Amino acid sequence: MTRKLFGTDGVRGTANAEPMTAETALRIGMAAGSHFIRGDHRHVAVIGKDTRLSGYLLEPALTAGFVAVGMDVVLVGPLPTPAVAMLTRSLRADLGVVISASHNPYQDNGIKLFGPDGYKLSDEVELEIETKLDNGLEQFRVGPDKLGRARRLDDALGRYIEYVKNTFPRHLRLDGLKIVVDCANGAAYRVAPTVLWELGAEVVKLGVDPDGLNINKGCGSLAVDALCAAVVTHGADLGLALDGDADRVVMCDEHGQIVDGDQVMALIASLWHKQGRLKGDTVVATVMSNLGLEKYLAQMGVALLRTPVGDRYVVERMRADGFNLGGEQSGHIVLSDTSTTGDGLVAGLQVLAALVESGQPASRVLRLFEPYPQKLVNIRLPEGTSAASLLDSDPVKRAIAAAERSLAQSGRLLIRKSGTEPLIRVMVECAEAVQVESIANDVAGAVKKAAGL
Repeated sequence: MTRKLFGTDGVRGTANAEPMTAETALRIGMAAGSHFIRGDHRHVAVIGKDTRLSGYLLEPALTAGFVAVGMDVVLVGPLPTPAVAMLTRSLRADLGVVISASHNPYQDNGIKLFGPDGYKLSDEVELEIETKLDNGLEQFRVGPDKLGRARRLDDALGRYIEYVKNTFPRHLRLDGLKIVVDCANGAAYRVAPTVLWELGAEVVKLGVDPDGLNINKGCGSLAVDALCAAVVTHGADLGLALDGDADRVVMCDEHGQIVDGDQVMALIASLWHKQGRLKGDTVVATVMSNLGLEKYLAQMGVALLRTPVGDRYVVERMRADGFNLGGEQSGHIVLSDTSTTGDGLVAGLQVLAALVESGQPASRVLRLFEPYPQKLVNIRLPEGTSAASLLDSDPVKRAIAAAERSLAQSGRLLIRKSGTEPLIRVMVECAEAVQVESIANDVAGAVKKAAGL
């Protein structure tokens, strides 16, 4: 069986439309809660969220679902996804929940679930929860005397701030550095500037005025023009752009030039390799990471293992083989010695530590390899269109075959369905920029034509 409700990063959709309705959220709470009730102790779910208006719709519905099956709820309010993962472990909770659609606009929302170990649920557990939803939940309701209770954790913000600061080397400070941080009007709008300031930096804040409707709007990791401009205008040493739930980060150097997750992984891998800290001398990334990263790591004797797109798959491979560094080109950086999921702020602090220790500008510290030319085309599908059927159509298959013959062994073609949006993504990569452009346009054109676009 395959999952129908859960995608690559939990459940996601348009707010107040299925599956992101109060009714479905309540049922997810009941199903997930019942799955994690084991033993006679008081069971606890931690619920955090970002700043979307629809969080007020989904938070009480999920709370009601957990309470209905006898689970207590701890509400932490707007906090980054990695904060909820950390608090789930710290509080010895049985389940963690993040209400967020990450980098998507405010109209969307999502529900991400973490187990008691702070890791995202496996495909198998998500399928078991879906099975409970399909088979009915009446059997999991508890009597009136067994209902759960809900309370708010007043010091959640401070707990996470101290946790993040403790990942920064104790002998270092950020004194003398000027940093621009764009919080995407999202979950990190309070914690990120506070962490940087308390570590000694001069902080220029962007995207810290959420109103429920402006999360990721013209700001954050997918809209970095304001960040780059602010870095140049203020003469800053580094710019950090987080996404709506702050589990990813995109950076820019002192010249306002963007630095992606591949360069960040290259930097951390090189430092940890020299220090003997890189477990297995291996980095785990996805199929989207640049060939330039793979070749750079190989020169050091470090292997790059690739997974399907999605930080959960990166983490699963890291856990299975005992590796401690992984991530995605998009800015999810997973440092498993300290975190169970991507943490944009923690990753940013590793880069800032390298800047402090080297005394060199970001443009030198974060430019370790020359990326291969790469083009990504996102094709938004008309409503009701099956991505699988399109990719299986003869014209699209012919275009893909022609592209693969043209690339031969010199590059890569990747075509996949988005797990969070109605998109087909086409990525082409090879040494020649002109060839990349031509092949990407040919394949994307075939997909668009097949979709009637």
